[in-house]
Amino acid sequence: MNLTTEYLGIPLPHPLIVGAGPLTDDLDTVKQLEDAGAAALVLRSLYEEEIIGEQMSTFFHTDSHGESSAEAGSYFPEPEFALGPDEYLEHLRKVKKAVSVPVIASLNGVTVSGWTSCARLLEQAGADAVELNLYNSASDMATSAAEVESRMIQIVRNVKQEVTIPVAAKLSSRFTAFANFATQLDAAGVDGLVLFTRFYRVDIDVLELEVLSAVDLSDSSDLELRLKGVAVLSGRVRPSLAITGGVHTALDVVKATMAGAHVTQLVSALLKHGPNYLRTLRAQLEAWMTENEWPSLNEIRGNMGFQRIPDPAAYERATFRKMFAAGGV
Repeated sequence: MNLTTEYLGIPLPHPLIVGAGPLTDDLDTVKQLEDAGAAALVLRSLYEEEIIGEQMSTFFHTDSHGESSAEAGSYFPEPEFALGPDEYLEHLRKVKKAVSVPVIASLNGVTVSGWTSCARLLEQAGADAVELNLYNSASDMATSAAEVESRMIQIVRNVKQEVTIPVAAKLSSRFTAFANFATQLDAAGVDGLVLFTRFYRVDIDVLELEVLSAVDLSDSSDLELRLKGVAVLSGRVRPSLAITGGVHTALDVVKATMAGAHVTQLVSALLKHGPNYLRTLRAQLEAWMTENEWPSLNEIRGNMGFQRIPDPAAYERATFRKMFAAGGV
């Protein structure tokens, strides 16, 4: 049974990779994930704010004291670094030494220069690829959608010029013309597209007047939106396609592959069932393919993508109409 695939130009034995999250924070767990058969690992995001915080901490605890008195020329207190960036880079180095599978770093920047400088640090620390977690809160009324997209495209272009390792872009589903934006990222040179970011659930405590936020684990119902996003792009853009969020069963992996995904990123399923669930998923995937007489994943990849449909827009419109005709809302 041939489960091989290729993601970001990296050959993989199968499409089951560990997505960005807490599972890759611990070295012992990282080794368990590799032993259980993870094809690749994605570390949780490094945030540019952590780098800035560290730099400001260094300044206020060293440079700002340098001329505090005439006798202070040789006095510098011990720097109090924020743990985030240094710890992240050191953890990345340790993970690379501990496992033989590809290790993908994740980055969430703020400034244009921050994206490129942080990406360079991740490459120097040994990352096999970098996943850019592109996000915009859309709360600035003075910034248009076109400006937001232009900035993100420029970020990808700049990072691609700065590093030699593959670059993926992790996107939210909140784009007015998502397919067009993806083609622009393709033209900017991105090597992979990861669909879609899962957001914090936000609520309001009406008595305490507080904003409450939490992250719920996903389930297979979260897969629907991702399937559509990948199906729209499959066969129509050059970058590799990854689905993250909602992959919990072997059938979910089959659906993702049929939509056109090259890999599936798992987090919630592994948090629920543990690293050894990777073995279970792989065995169930092989069993399904054998039962349905598919010799390889490559043969089913993209066969339910929009490029196989003569008029995707008409198909979507018909589906929309049927939903209301059937009383779906």
